[in-house]
Amino acid sequence: MRLDKLLADCKYGTRTDVKKIIRSGSVLINGVAASDPSVHVTKDDLVTVNGTPVSHRENLYYIVDKPENMLTAMEDKRLPTVSDLIPENIKTRGLSPVGRLDYHTTGLLILTNDGELSHRITSPVYDLEKRYAVTYEGAELTEDNVREAKKGITLTDTDTPVKLKGCELILTDKNTCELVLREGKTHEVRRIISHFGRSVITLRRVSVGPLVLTEEKPGMIREMTPEEERAIKTSVGL
Repeated sequence: MRLDKLLADCKYGTRTDVKKIIRSGSVLINGVAASDPSVHVTKDDLVTVNGTPVSHRENLYYIVDKPENMLTAMEDKRLPTVSDLIPENIKTRGLSPVGRLDYHTTGLLILTNDGELSHRITSPVYDLEKRYAVTYEGAELTEDNVREAKKGITLTDTDTPVKLKGCELILTDKNTCELVLREGKTHEVRRIISHFGRSVITLRRVSVGPLVLTEEKPGMIREMTPEEERAIKTSVGL
């Protein structure tokens, strides 16, 4: 692909605009300043504009550490959304959240424009584990609760009872636990904790399949590493 077409496709401006950017010396190819807008680049070339990498790829894969008080949505007239975290140079590349985290829930969220991967991650057919760290209010959960969760509880907080798949409840410390789910019912973690007569204080998703957030960096967004991309695709049969 021509360099000027790549930059135009990545919304750095019109062909005329990007030619000016290239001739200003702001564009590097593999660390060397580019001067010819018509030079061809491949997916193996590292192209940067003012130090920011430019993606050649049609499909993009990002990991977000969603902060509290943010909607898992791309647009809202009143409240902040995860789209506010997306760098300007890829805002038009069709990224969208895979699944949903509640407004007050933090942690790992995937953004991609790969529709097939998004479908498979959210589909119950592929049985992908999602792990949540919970702090809760009320008496400490018990081993009886652990056994009930493993068998699969029935939620009765709606007009029609909802039978859940068995999940793993791990008692980690006083008033803290982890839940490992294999489906994505609305507000499922909060409803499970409520079923046991407790209420959630904080809720954080720490992993989706093989992808793990090892530390808290609210508002962080980064591209998946090649290893992470391969791992998440393999986990859902891609």
